[in-house]
Amino acid sequence: MAAGLLDAWRQITCPVVGMLHLPALPGSPAFDGSCQEIEAAVLRDAEALAEGGVHGLLLENYGDVPFFPGRVPREVVACMTACAVAVRKRFQLPLGINVLRNDGESALAVALAADAQFIRVNVLTSARLTDQGVVAGIAHRLLRLRRSLGTEAVRILADVDVKHSSALAPSSLPDDVRELVERGCADAVIVSGQATGAAICRSDLQQVREAVPAVPVWIGSGVTILQLPELLPQTDGVIVGSSLKVNGEVQLPVDRDRVAQFMARHQEIASQPPTSERERRVPQL
Repeated sequence: MAAGLLDAWRQITCPVVGMLHLPALPGSPAFDGSCQEIEAAVLRDAEALAEGGVHGLLLENYGDVPFFPGRVPREVVACMTACAVAVRKRFQLPLGINVLRNDGESALAVALAADAQFIRVNVLTSARLTDQGVVAGIAHRLLRLRRSLGTEAVRILADVDVKHSSALAPSSLPDDVRELVERGCADAVIVSGQATGAAICRSDLQQVREAVPAVPVWIGSGVTILQLPELLPQTDGVIVGSSLKVNGEVQLPVDRDRVAQFMARHQEIASQPPTSERERRVPQL
């Protein structure tokens, strides 16, 4: 199965991107006053993921609850940039940036400064009702910024029916994802469950794949080692966080043994002869 997103992944069957969940950053209620400890913690997690064999990393300000609905303060951008640069200096894996809740413009700026390869955007088009209130799409600003900065190589992975949110009005998932790609210009689509660590609805994944067959479709939550045999043939990549943490708890550090076991199982499945389903999933950008 071709990843169809980054050159580094073209020969990899269903790339695995491991989450780097940052602790609370400066200005956040839970910030403990030490940027050095934050950087050290993220480097330890990155090392555990890289040594375990993941194919990419995704840096996210997960500890910054409650999240800003849009643009985040400059101190958040500065700290995330410092952490992203530190990760890129130490590890050669593709790196992505997600600035919660929906600051794709800052994510792109961090990616530019740190030479990251992709960003994740929770609400690229339309609008969603979230715990931050109504969060509106930013495609019109983000795509223009990407062009003006000359960063078209930075790919945009965009959520459809993003977790921790609901639609403002009844909508069709196939219509939503087609607008996400055709009018929002997403490079790839992420399907996730209802909350962090929640499993996806398999029928949602099927609908999304059928609606945009030429675009990479990734799974963004709830992937466990037990689900790999079923999920790998159905998707073009997975973003994994909770199931690779100590005791499977998202707020704890990455567990080296869990990463090693997950990636060993991934390799075992990926090395099997291609099925007709895998051969059919060859999205190209």
